[in-house]
Amino acid sequence: MTGTESFDYIIIGGGSAGCVLADRLSGEGSARVLLLEAGSPDTDETIRIPAALGTLFKTDVDWNYRTVEQSPSGRTFYWPRGKTLGGSSSINVMVYIRGNRYDYDGWRDDFGADGWGYDDVLPYFVRSESHHRLGQPYHGSDGPLHVEDRLYTHHLSRAWVDSALDWGLNYNDDFAGESPLGAGPYQVTCHNGRRWSTADGYLRPALSRPNLTVRTDTLVTRVVLTSSRATGVSYVANGAETTAHADVEVLVCGGAVNSPQLLMMSGIGPPDELGRLGVDVQVALPGVGRNLQDHLLVPLVWETRSADDLVRDLLTPDNLELWRTTGGGPFASNYGEVGAFLSVAEGGSRPDIQMHGGPTALILGGEEVPQRPVFTMNATVLNPAARGTISLASADPASHPLIDPRYFEDPADLRLMIKGLRAVAGIAQCPPFRDGLLRPYLPDRADLDRLDDAAWEAHIRRWSATCYHPVGTCAMGNGADSVVDPHLKVHGVEALRIVDASVMPTVISGNTNAPTIMIAEKAADHILGRYASAVQVADHRA
Repeated sequence: MTGTESFDYIIIGGGSAGCVLADRLSGEGSARVLLLEAGSPDTDETIRIPAALGTLFKTDVDWNYRTVEQSPSGRTFYWPRGKTLGGSSSINVMVYIRGNRYDYDGWRDDFGADGWGYDDVLPYFVRSESHHRLGQPYHGSDGPLHVEDRLYTHHLSRAWVDSALDWGLNYNDDFAGESPLGAGPYQVTCHNGRRWSTADGYLRPALSRPNLTVRTDTLVTRVVLTSSRATGVSYVANGAETTAHADVEVLVCGGAVNSPQLLMMSGIGPPDELGRLGVDVQVALPGVGRNLQDHLLVPLVWETRSADDLVRDLLTPDNLELWRTTGGGPFASNYGEVGAFLSVAEGGSRPDIQMHGGPTALILGGEEVPQRPVFTMNATVLNPAARGTISLASADPASHPLIDPRYFEDPADLRLMIKGLRAVAGIAQCPPFRDGLLRPYLPDRADLDRLDDAAWEAHIRRWSATCYHPVGTCAMGNGADSVVDPHLKVHGVEALRIVDASVMPTVISGNTNAPTIMIAEKAADHILGRYASAVQVADHRA
């Protein structure tokens, strides 16, 4: 590759994981690091405003994906994914959730992901975090990622938590602590009421380092392989294609959609899939693009007696100025203000349903815009059985891949979701939340407690939406369909790692941003050869 630029590490994707690696790797000595991001810089003030998150969807900072039609619902699903520095941490709902011990111990025990049990990953969650209220043993106080109690919570959200307690749940003010079970307010990745992405926490402090180069508006088209080694990347910027050489490693951080797409465009993947589009097979790896998992959310919505719907009535110019001067007020809301983790399966010992919602028409895909104040509470099945695929639609790297999550493939997911929705409806019948409700809006039925399974199933198919948590398409493990080993190295390829949510063998029980940051923190130690010492420190502290 004569005449090309040369770096030690090339990082593909400046999102939740890529920004972490750019900071950690460039901070170690003189290693030359190149970060390539397909989107533009995160300069728009709208990104910083928590309550403005919905205005970021389907804009230039969003990949604006859609799934293939999901049978038997007969519709496609919009999938927002961040396309800017910070990636999806710059456009997400900012809820800080880690999952639970069952998730990570399952990765280790069921998939051969040695070193990824709960006790192994907890130190990396702590390292990454700067929590404004909580501390050891579950929280950090001086990490790059700010986490705080949201500076604004609507009175109906607080009433919902009280009703969840009356229904039978315990109060929980720290879902990332010893146990996520219970109901309470969500903590958020914000700093003084402003969104705090990985670009804010990790990348921006590192930009002045002479050994870090960041290029935006740059689409990586393939990983360059020499024999079975990744030796660089080709990318397009300003209409011209360029090649950069990696002396040490290429690190793919594109996420559950872009990472498998890039591997397949580079000839790494299922031979039949590559052959169908005329892509030369460099490394046969059948698991690439398989094992896709995502959380669905399903809303229940009520018209309320309140006169102050968050979007319709509270996001005013005066309140915007209040946020700009203090960080507080309604513009500090992330909409998903409160929620719960609970088990609805008979005899269940781990949470299988998550609830999240707030005082507006939250997540109705723009298809339904109520003309009066409403409150939405969503239910999510935490450990779905459905498995889907990411596959190539074209040999053009700029085209969107085919996304097929197969949401309704396994009837067990539907049965569990119905139980979750019945729990949501039951909480709404408890005081004081019920006293703030006027009537059900969605479904438009006064007798929610009498709906049969068929009616609930129809509601699920019509109104479900992605929870923005795709994972698993470059799964970690030692099985025949795994793509990376426990050090996140791609099977059969030297000097190539995947570092993002695509390596999760199963989706964790909750929001996926904090675990993605954890994965990148842990990957940095693997790359720099200091993982063993980090584990020894954690064991000593324990």
